[in-house]
Amino acid sequence: MTDSLPASVEVVVVGAGHNSLVAAAYLARAGLEVLVLEAGSQVGGNTRTEELTLPGFAHDSCSSAHVLIQNNPLIRDDELGLVADEGLTYLTTDPAVVMPQPDGDVLVMRPDLAATVDELGRFSAADAHAFEQMVTAWKGGLAAAHGRWSSHLPQPRDAITGDYLALRRRSAWDVVHETFESEVVRSFVLWLAMATIQDPRRPGTGFLPSSLSAGRLDFGWTTPVGGSQALPDALVRVVERHGGRVVCDAAVTGIDTKGGRVTAVRVDDQRIEVGRAVVDGGHLARVADRLGDAASSDVLEARDSWRPGLSVLAVHAALSGELAFGTDGVASAAAGLGTTTGMARHLDRCAAGEVDADDPWLLVVNQTVVDRSRVAGDGGTFKILTMAPWERADGRDWEGSKDAHGEALVDLVRRRGRGLDTADILSIRTESPVDVAAHNPQNLGGSCHGGEFLLDGEVVAGWPRYDTGVDGLFLTGSTTHPGGSVSGRPGRNAARTTLTALGVDPLTVMGPG
Repeated sequence: MTDSLPASVEVVVVGAGHNSLVAAAYLARAGLEVLVLEAGSQVGGNTRTEELTLPGFAHDSCSSAHVLIQNNPLIRDDELGLVADEGLTYLTTDPAVVMPQPDGDVLVMRPDLAATVDELGRFSAADAHAFEQMVTAWKGGLAAAHGRWSSHLPQPRDAITGDYLALRRRSAWDVVHETFESEVVRSFVLWLAMATIQDPRRPGTGFLPSSLSAGRLDFGWTTPVGGSQALPDALVRVVERHGGRVVCDAAVTGIDTKGGRVTAVRVDDQRIEVGRAVVDGGHLARVADRLGDAASSDVLEARDSWRPGLSVLAVHAALSGELAFGTDGVASAAAGLGTTTGMARHLDRCAAGEVDADDPWLLVVNQTVVDRSRVAGDGGTFKILTMAPWERADGRDWEGSKDAHGEALVDLVRRRGRGLDTADILSIRTESPVDVAAHNPQNLGGSCHGGEFLLDGEVVAGWPRYDTGVDGLFLTGSTTHPGGSVSGRPGRNAARTTLTALGVDPLTVMGPG
């Protein structure tokens, strides 16, 4: 493989997760010579689609919904032609998501505000009105402020920005409990707010109930046709169409500098001279290792202040049919389980090293309901995502205990739906936090959302800079602002920072937002 690598190139992008590929695509489109080096055998990082259970069943190994990226100008304005030229197709699902109740009723969220308000009114007229007000306020200006924050742009000093920043400083838990009265509605909105795998009781999460509710209303459980892999595959085509290269099985083991400036990257025993920049999409807990003694104080601080946050566990299954929820058998690409009390207890148990299958936060994904291209014939794919401790306090290792816990979670879902009887499950695979980490080196500590940083006593979801203090070295990926999820923001923001530093006007390839 190394024999095919060039001796020199203008820009090297480390990693081929979706954010690295977004950055690479913008840089290539700007006319730079770009080489993407991926350590694994497949591009995509946490946006990969694989046959995890049986041949012919395509599972998204990590990410499933591509909601946040819909508001990114990358997709919203199709800046790179991913939709028009590369055929990337997204489906807005209806229902957006459902929450089956213990009595067989199902709360159904539609990708429509009025319909969802009517649905919430079945549980509480006051909460239905409060939900409408919350979403209306978000769309009335808070969303624009959030867009500027996500794009890492300066915020104007006006009243609406002040309101947004004040909301950010609060906790999602307090916002939900002060806004809503019904336990069903509280549980539903809190469940939505936890989609980015953050403790909703932590200050800094107060915007999540509004932003994630509005996202589901606008885009449903946004499903990429063919699986999450469709996004990185389309980005690779953009890179290559503009003269760049993407090479797998090419782990960057070192970054060389001279006089405080990046000069080369090393892949095994080969040295590739770098003319203009390196954009490192690797985990910020590991970037310093590639730099060695040349690591800047910024890169060292990022490494030392990072922590994994909440680790996750996933259950993947191939089904003979499709899953449906409640007495009436409501089919949906996504469903949520958990009450406010149960979700809080779940988080506390995780912190104590305990597993929880009583009333945890649980995401259930069944996207073959809307995208039949993911299975070769009949049947469907199924996934549970939840939080679990990295190490069990009871001393049991995950390898010997994960299947039992996975079955307990499946049983919990089985009680709220149909299509999960033993005969319906063709194959099942439980991935513990340890397995999640082994599946992708970016998932340190079993965290698939980039973890978090403790900076000046404040928990921050993503490292707030894309430059590094090393001339010519820039950062992207889920550990950079605004953090994990499929948003493409770290990639686009890093591309803007890199182009600006290289004296190329970013407006030649992207809009001002």
